[in-house]
Amino acid sequence: MEIIKYPARDAWSEILKRPELNYSELFESVENILAEVRENGDSALRNFSKQFDNVEIDAFEVSKEELQEAEKLVPAELKQAIEMARRNIWKFHSEQQKDYTEIETSPGVFCWQKALPIDKVGLYIPGGSAPLFSTVLMLGIPAQIAECKEVILCTPPSKDGKVHPAILHAAQVSGVHKIFKVGGAQAIAAMAYGTESIPKVYKIFGPGNQYVTAAKQLISLSDTAIDMPAGPSEVEVLADENANPIYVAADLLSQAEHGADSQVILVTTSEELIEEVLEQIEIQIEKLPRKEIARKALDNSKIILLKNLDDAIALTNEYAPEHLIISTRSYMVVAEHITNAGSVFLGNMSPESAGDYVSGTNHTLPTHGFAKAYSGVNLDSFYKKITFQHITSEGLNNISNAIILMAENEGLQAHVNAVKLRLEKS
Repeated sequence: MEIIKYPARDAWSEILKRPELNYSELFESVENILAEVRENGDSALRNFSKQFDNVEIDAFEVSKEELQEAEKLVPAELKQAIEMARRNIWKFHSEQQKDYTEIETSPGVFCWQKALPIDKVGLYIPGGSAPLFSTVLMLGIPAQIAECKEVILCTPPSKDGKVHPAILHAAQVSGVHKIFKVGGAQAIAAMAYGTESIPKVYKIFGPGNQYVTAAKQLISLSDTAIDMPAGPSEVEVLADENANPIYVAADLLSQAEHGADSQVILVTTSEELIEEVLEQIEIQIEKLPRKEIARKALDNSKIILLKNLDDAIALTNEYAPEHLIISTRSYMVVAEHITNAGSVFLGNMSPESAGDYVSGTNHTLPTHGFAKAYSGVNLDSFYKKITFQHITSEGLNNISNAIILMAENEGLQAHVNAVKLRLEKS
């Protein structure tokens, strides 16, 4: 990890840059995949499955027999853990339901809002070396609470043409309606355009590699809504001398093991903590099965030493991390000043792993600094809101002069007429 001590403020933006990709080549490659799936449907999906996943798929939809087989393969203790996570995620997200009341903005002018579920949503779940069945819960459960009519899931098959049993179990307990064995940018294309096997959806959720992320961004320009722009996973630990270096090292490594392109940041006011954390990283990383991946992620990562907590808070808000762990003596006070972060973990006993799995909050979060403008996935993500208004004759009379003056000054005479003609008839 690169160690940076007391950087000047005008250097922060450069220091906090994420690893950059060659997006021109990436988008060109992904655009070709999207076009192929849009034009050739299932045939293109089969070709891409063979090319990218080294597997030949006859039927993309997971069958009832495969679901039943998966239930037998998931250990009972894992099912119990998934059930605990399901309950907590359900509890946290169901509390986000709101009642919308009618508001009389002026006498005789009544306005209100109605939240309706998005009818058709698609969930993308990465597979490969780390099948993220926890993400199924994070996306499927809010969709279930919102009562979306059609919830489909796409995930890459393994080389034997099957889906990880825990993903299938999590999909069933989360209320997913259909599961398809297709991954990568081609899965995003299939959900965006529809194929012979896979239905078109109105909004696509879920994380993925750089190709999945690029595909989501491209289809969002004209075809299908997406949850948010998202890239490689990241965490920042904001720590002072009160932090436990063992915990800090563990938290940094917990994100580093996600992928070689992940980034972890330690922002601290304690120079002594830096050496202790680095020592702990070396001790702990050797015991990790994914240590080579973690080491590559650490190459993209930084430790930043600052003079005081005010600077640490300001730098944190500039970085806008996906995950933020505050390990300081006065962590609640520090938290009050955090304005840009996806999900915040307070105190020495709140590991980011809890939010990834069981605490109940959602782990599908904005990365790459998008926490400055985007929220993480929540119940609202699965709703669309329609506004209504009803205006009485009295109400129109009350606001008519303002409407007419504003429309005339914008040069929109038809808008003026729509009001005046009504006033003349009333």
